[in-house]
Amino acid sequence: MKYKFLFLLFCAAAVTGSVSAQKKAAAQPASGNDVARPKLVVGIVVDQMRWDYLYRYYSRYQNGGFKRMLNEGFTCENTDVDYLPTFTAPGHSCVYTGSVPSIHGIAGNDFIVQATGKSMYCTEDSTVNTVGSSSKAGQMSPRNLQASTITDELKLATNFRSKVIGIAIKDRGGILPAGHAADAAYWFDDASGNWITSTYYMNDLPAWVKTFNGQKLAEKYLKQDWNTLYPVNTYVQSSPDNSPKYEGKFSGTEAPVFPIKTSQLYKGNAGMIRSTPYGNSFTLDMAKAAVTNEQLGKNVVTDFLAVSLSSTDYVGHQFGPNAVETEDTYLRLDRDLAAFFTFLDGQVGKGNYTVFLTADHAAAHNPTFLTDHKIPGGNWNEGATELNKFLKDKYKADKIVLSLSNYQVNFNYKVINDNKLNEEELKADCIKFLQKDPDVLYAVDMTKAAVANIPPHLRERVINGYSKERSGVIQIMLKPGYFSGGRTGTTHGTWAPFDAHIPLVFMGWGVKHGSLTRQTHMTDISATIASMLRIQQPNGCIGQPIPELMSGR
Repeated sequence: MKYKFLFLLFCAAAVTGSVSAQKKAAAQPASGNDVARPKLVVGIVVDQMRWDYLYRYYSRYQNGGFKRMLNEGFTCENTDVDYLPTFTAPGHSCVYTGSVPSIHGIAGNDFIVQATGKSMYCTEDSTVNTVGSSSKAGQMSPRNLQASTITDELKLATNFRSKVIGIAIKDRGGILPAGHAADAAYWFDDASGNWITSTYYMNDLPAWVKTFNGQKLAEKYLKQDWNTLYPVNTYVQSSPDNSPKYEGKFSGTEAPVFPIKTSQLYKGNAGMIRSTPYGNSFTLDMAKAAVTNEQLGKNVVTDFLAVSLSSTDYVGHQFGPNAVETEDTYLRLDRDLAAFFTFLDGQVGKGNYTVFLTADHAAAHNPTFLTDHKIPGGNWNEGATELNKFLKDKYKADKIVLSLSNYQVNFNYKVINDNKLNEEELKADCIKFLQKDPDVLYAVDMTKAAVANIPPHLRERVINGYSKERSGVIQIMLKPGYFSGGRTGTTHGTWAPFDAHIPLVFMGWGVKHGSLTRQTHMTDISATIASMLRIQQPNGCIGQPIPELMSGR
């Protein structure tokens, strides 16, 4: 009995030591020195995800997706966008730079270069060529981004030994998060049905990407058709399925109703996958392939995978927040995230990677839906034509205003200079005109925003959003519930909480379990990751680390 007891004691000690060694190994730095870091950081941006979607569909989520993040990780319940306007490109740029358009320069998805009056797409770059297709969809790079990203800083901190890859159906969703020094960014090309990149990163696609493209997964997904994941009568958080007053229909269909016969509708155009939940599944398939084939998380230093899920935005724009299609998209995304996290557990090791999930912006309720339920709201007519007519009557010059894009007055400086007009007088007249519009809450001179008679937090967002090189001269803020867009579906871009309140959840290595109700900001995300990794913040970062979520490793 004595020897048997000693033998059992020895076995227990061996098991305890083994478990202790495993825990210690998981907390050890990949580089083998005394700085503990995760093997992999995964950033997930869910395009157009409202914060309340975490809880609106909570009872229908699986345990392994959003619920796992909330129940194992740390959620910041009051995270706001720091600037105006709230669009995709500024959002992704802010998440990864910790900065704002006034500093990083990405003033919109498209913006007007004030010196020339010409419109520029956020990632356009005519000096590079497409890799992976004969189309021009690859003439893109991060060169228009004027600040470093957290992914750039990781590269610098490890002497460029870390691997950094960005993946998104949208080019801007893959390029801007990956940063300037990335190994690769990949995005989807509708014309070829391929994941592509540009010569900014490489001259030929890796063999694994070619193999992945060869599977033609977009077509395979679309041939499945799109029906609800569960019986349609269980979608009680949504309006009736056929709600044409609020929802946009697919071209070639009679109504926005399930089932959606994508197998018949796509007609060889793989780009249709963007507007279905399969686009998110497809993106995460590509992400898994990147982790496996690039051996992300197997490096001697920390790697970074930046994933943006674009289809939620396309679905949201078409159908709005209260559609069965939107609810189904999030239920399917939840299932896909659960599978992705399980994959990472097996490939990298549970506890060895850090993941954060956020959004680039949120979205409004459809204005007609609001008014039908006696809640204020409406569609704003941008009215650039009317404004130009008003200015022409006074100044005898045509087309003084180029556009009201990005909820901003963009002047035509060629006309102003040719006619020797006074810009300050023009701005004052534009503001007076706009303030007579019943849908406009405020019209603010960008250069005088610091003394504008508006709430302080709105004042700060105007200042943060103003790029003197790429923004208009007047910021227009609409009344709550109003936006500029179509009658069906929804959009975003405004100051209101439905656009500016985003989810922010961390999980994994270095993350405590818990929640935080104090206000945090989109700019805090990169600052927090920098603090966790013990690396320098991006060079334009104005955010603050969120200490409450960090485990203190």
